[in-house]
Amino acid sequence: MRTTLDIPEDLLEEARQLLHYKSKTDTVIASLREFIRKRRIEKLKDLMGAVELEIDTQASRRRPPPGRSRR
Repeated sequence: MRTTLDIPEDLLEEARQLLHYKSKTDTVIASLREFIRKRRIEKLKDLMGAVELEIDTQASRRRPPPGRSRR
């Protein structure tokens, strides 16, 4: 999709150099993806402690003896 944006040239150029991209388009796409990734991580961190999981980690690590198949 083509869109006209008014982005400060110095800001775009600094981002382009930091990302080592040649094109402005690639710079904007990479920057948007990184922004979205960071926001998703923040949302996951906000959930920390909000979900109660009762998992028996010791039981989940037990393996059947070798040679015996699970049924």
